[in-house]
Amino acid sequence: MLDKNGIAKRIAKEVKNGYYVNLGIGIPTLVANFVRDDIEVEFQSENGVLGMGPFPFEGEEDADIINAGKQTITTLPGASFFDSATSFSMIRGKHVHLTILGAMEVAENGDIANWKIPGKMVKGMGGAMDLVASADNIIVAMMHTNKRGESKLLKRCSLPLTGVGCVTKIVTNLAVLEVKDNKFYLLERAPGVSVEEIKAATEGTLVVEGDIPEMDI
Repeated sequence: MLDKNGIAKRIAKEVKNGYYVNLGIGIPTLVANFVRDDIEVEFQSENGVLGMGPFPFEGEEDADIINAGKQTITTLPGASFFDSATSFSMIRGKHVHLTILGAMEVAENGDIANWKIPGKMVKGMGGAMDLVASADNIIVAMMHTNKRGESKLLKRCSLPLTGVGCVTKIVTNLAVLEVKDNKFYLLERAPGVSVEEIKAATEGTLVVEGDIPEMDI
């Protein structure tokens, strides 16, 4: 089973040389810590940063340099800062190759709910709606079940939707899954996790084809 860093490390393997990548709040922000040194990647944050690096070491933080989640970050040589209009022009103009988001729920048809729980106060949807509407490649980083042990990979989302039919792949603490044909296709399982455990934790339709390898992270 993976922890949050393990999920981020596995997702980092999906990042290719030359990609422009948007990192959402939560687990996705950790991905920048694990990208290979031999490739060039531009990480974008919707608050107006291009060229994010790993998180700073303790004592080396600059409170003026933050990501969309208000966490202090580092920047790489050549990084730039710009206003929200420019940032969302990049997003809506489909200039981002990969979007990595957290989620509360994902449905087997690729719907995602990641911004609101009815009855709880939220600041707003933020940039997630624009990201899921504009990106062609969306990977979700999430825990497979909630704190009550209930599946977060569902037949249909119960929470207000952020996007419809947009998720392409999911990496959880238990598995890597592809979303296609209105089903979850199991690609990899986390170290020490059995296919049966993944089946039990997945409410939506799960397709298992052949022997499922363990993740190589």
